[in-house]
Amino acid sequence: MKKILVIVPFAMSHENLNLRKQQLAGLHIDASVQFDYRPVAAGPVNYSSHHDFALADISILQAGHTAQQEGYDAVCIDTMSDSGVAALRSVLSIPVVGPGKLSMLTAMTLGDKFSIVTMASRWKPLYKKALDELDMHRHCASVRAIEVLPDNQSLLNGKEEDVFPLLEQAAIDCIEKDGAQVLILGSTTMHQAHAYLSQKLKVPIINPGPLSYQWAMGMLGLNLSHSVLAYPRPIHHRLEMLDAMIQSGQQFFQHKKS
Repeated sequence: MKKILVIVPFAMSHENLNLRKQQLAGLHIDASVQFDYRPVAAGPVNYSSHHDFALADISILQAGHTAQQEGYDAVCIDTMSDSGVAALRSVLSIPVVGPGKLSMLTAMTLGDKFSIVTMASRWKPLYKKALDELDMHRHCASVRAIEVLPDNQSLLNGKEEDVFPLLEQAAIDCIEKDGAQVLILGSTTMHQAHAYLSQKLKVPIINPGPLSYQWAMGMLGLNLSHSVLAYPRPIHHRLEMLDAMIQSGQQFFQHKKS
């Protein structure tokens, strides 16, 4: 049995975690592969500033740094920001997969220009960071946001009639006005819109979460993982300190609620 850990970048209830697990629907997963979902213990409320991005890296590193000793064969990060990916690669030898850069690189195997359709302009710095690091701005036709407040807990539940048509129109504008040949959903929180948009649009549209799952399974099948030369191990790790920091954060918020 191969085990893959999916780290969700927000603390949440089991009910809301199940909405994340729906990303597995429709994938042909061998019975010998098991996916487990784990939310971070404490972290940012949303991804709307660089303050949040820093907290996300820390919380995801803490949630996943024991994955290998727990018996997991790969780790997937459930956010297009790829938060924590580089840090986890520096402490794990098993594959660590983020959907952000992977979606962009996959788009380039399907066409010459891609666009990202997203919920809010506040997320654009996350895409810019990935495009900067990949040197792929010339291949990104546009990033279009529908400016609807994202909900990282209940996702698009109950908002389908309002949100789906807005996403469809933004996607059409990406194709007809910006010249996109491939589209990328700008967040794993938008996965519920993928089936609807796929039926409406004439170009491929990448669903980032499921893509990362398939990639992780492919890496395991090919016996590949990241390079230790690209992601060297820390000389002096502070993982126990990290655990203590997150535990303190948990206690702080539990005390605040009571």
